[in-house]
Amino acid sequence: MPDRPGRGKRPSSNERGFSPPATKRRQQSTTTSKAVANFFTPLSKKEPEKMTWRVLNDSLLIGRYGAAPCTQSAKVIKGKQKIAAFDFDSTLITSASGKRFGRDAADWKWWHGSVPAAVRSLYEEGYLVAVLSNQGGISLKPDPKTIKSDQKRLADFKGKVSAVITQLDLPISIYAATARDQYRKPRTGMWQELLEDYDLEAADAVDLQNSFFVGDAGGREAVPGGAVKDHSCVDRDFAANVGIRFHTPEEYFLQEQSRPFVRGFDPTVFLEEGAVKSTSAGPFSKANPIDIVLFVGSPGAGKSSFYWNYLQPLGYGRVNQDILKTRDKCLNAAAALIKEGTSVVVASDNTNADPQTRAHWIDLATQLNVPIRCVLFTASAELCKHNDTLRALNIGPETNPEKRTILPHTAFTGFTSRYREPRVSEGFQDIVKVDFQFEGSEEQKTLWSKFWV
Repeated sequence: MPDRPGRGKRPSSNERGFSPPATKRRQQSTTTSKAVANFFTPLSKKEPEKMTWRVLNDSLLIGRYGAAPCTQSAKVIKGKQKIAAFDFDSTLITSASGKRFGRDAADWKWWHGSVPAAVRSLYEEGYLVAVLSNQGGISLKPDPKTIKSDQKRLADFKGKVSAVITQLDLPISIYAATARDQYRKPRTGMWQELLEDYDLEAADAVDLQNSFFVGDAGGREAVPGGAVKDHSCVDRDFAANVGIRFHTPEEYFLQEQSRPFVRGFDPTVFLEEGAVKSTSAGPFSKANPIDIVLFVGSPGAGKSSFYWNYLQPLGYGRVNQDILKTRDKCLNAAAALIKEGTSVVVASDNTNADPQTRAHWIDLATQLNVPIRCVLFTASAELCKHNDTLRALNIGPETNPEKRTILPHTAFTGFTSRYREPRVSEGFQDIVKVDFQFEGSEEQKTLWSKFWV
């Protein structure tokens, strides 16, 4: 696609006979003469705003320009609807100031001069054009105590979007995910909402083969002396989840060759390579009439599922610091169960990573004169984040019996920083290593195989 010629610099009209310092270049204004005229028009004579907004579940911000989705269509399309979806920042626009994030509603310019014409061309070809963007810096919670900076960020975003889409002057909807929930890419909540808004929920309503998504988060590696590494791979993963083609802005608008990319965790590859590499003869077998079993592993490693599937049927009680909150309460609860003649499993998300923490339980076992065993869960941090997110977003008796929410990133980094591999010399009778193995129906396997983080 040919580049549009840029406009020449305006001659200086300084009457004092000298030019200002050239330390800062004046940015081209994105404000149109129509917008300026509209600003000075009396309210009674102004046209109704074409941009309307609504909030869904205190999380998803939806903006529409023009007619209602079910009535707006580029042309009468026969057959399946093609969709052209775009990320917003660093894809359609970038900051005019050169900063990573725009300072205010006016701090933007087109990512490239060819963007407006390319988007308009898609509309003329019959594509439904939409914008799907993660906007974690915005808060939509209906809290009267919301600080002014939150309100400003929301107002700036709305103003920027309105200005961008008004210049395009096309019936476009934007979906902005503001929380770590089902709407945030690479999860497909925004896409599902788009299909619902446009009555495209039927299985054969969308032409997935000819639809595509353009975004800057493609997992691309850095180029020595050139392009920097992408901040993530969520846009590429989102397109894969939906089942449509993916392009970076450079590939789509500038027809550049694709660059190598890397995914932090690919669930499909994980399943293909084989998930079971356990060093134990079986998942777990009871070795003592009464004992303590200490779980060691990152959040999301599968500890809860392992307990319910293998140890609870063997009669083990469970002591969980995530529920009891303090170590002393857990120690007392475990001691009470042992004295009643019940073996105990000690499991939680944020303990047992280091020898100092494990020593409390080894000492308790010594005091009660019972063996203590260790079950070590070996899942990687990326796999654990994947499991944690899937568990939290698919609440139900099978996937999330304890109704847990998505853990913060620090829950995983904190465990990793404290982790020291357990050794028998600490006082364990033995250590059973358990590698993560997916267990579930084909439907659950399909769900697990999506990108979630």
